[in-house]
Amino acid sequence: MAVILIGALLIVAGIVYMAGAVLRRGKLSDPAPAASDRPIPNLTTPGPTLEPRRRGLGFLGLSQNWPGLLMMGVGIILLLLVAVL
Repeated sequence: MAVILIGALLIVAGIVYMAGAVLRRGKLSDPAPAASDRPIPNLTTPGPTLEPRRRGLGFLGLSQNWPGLLMMGVGIILLLLVAVL
């Protein structure tokens, strides 16, 4: 029973960690910072928006999310071990 609880807690902790990492990277309503040699991206609407045109999917990268993915992986393995045994 304790292994199931630990596995479930690790999965939830991994999801919370990855959501917190996305929120710590900056405001979601601001476009991604532009390099000095690139022009500022044109937005479809004037002013800040929740969906900037050039934000990209950088928040899904493995390098920023590996601790959360590791926690979720260990939690899934624990749950599968209990189900098999």
